[in-house]
Amino acid sequence: MGGVILKETEISRPALGRIPMYLRFLKGLPESMQNISSTVIAKELGLGEVQVRKDLGALCGSGKPKVGYQREELIGSLEKFMTGDKVEAVIVGAGRLGKALLDYSGFEDFGISVLAAFDKKAQEDTISEGGKPIMQMSEFSDFCKVHNIKIGIIAVPSESAQSVSNLFYENGVRLMWCFAPCQLYKPADAVIQYENLALSLAHLKMQIKESQTNLTDAKRRS
Repeated sequence: MGGVILKETEISRPALGRIPMYLRFLKGLPESMQNISSTVIAKELGLGEVQVRKDLGALCGSGKPKVGYQREELIGSLEKFMTGDKVEAVIVGAGRLGKALLDYSGFEDFGISVLAAFDKKAQEDTISEGGKPIMQMSEFSDFCKVHNIKIGIIAVPSESAQSVSNLFYENGVRLMWCFAPCQLYKPADAVIQYENLALSLAHLKMQIKESQTNLTDAKRRS
């Protein structure tokens, strides 16, 4: 496969989100189907052909004319891009959201292992439904050092988020994913990605309103 392959940081979030879909489709094909084109992938997944060609070209290089991609090679390239060097993450906050994130298996698809959650109310030897440990905060620092934690997930209320962010930073964690609806102070070498669930839901609500407006306008024109 030829062409210029982009680095992970150069791939758009929508394109990154489509990779698991491509992988599921490719792995579900019969073994006898050795080659696959972006045209076929686009048609079967209901996506635009240009979009699929652009995604695969950026991730894996261009396919061969009239042949497309060798299926197993394409699967290998996508899996390598997805997982890359595996990194470990932990969660602080083991409420409903924290527990749901702890047991979510989809992070593994992107090479991220969420090893444990920590909570100030955690009891000894607490295990999540998915079999992962929910640990006491007194164990946090040692755990981060032993497991070389790279990503910290903040799943606590807003009033506790800054102290949790500080705690991650003090223990060498520079990359954080924050679910608290607040803006945090961070040192220059730290990266915090915010996830405002309420804002995302509000955005969907606006999409409903926009769709209704478009439908009304279409009826008026007809």
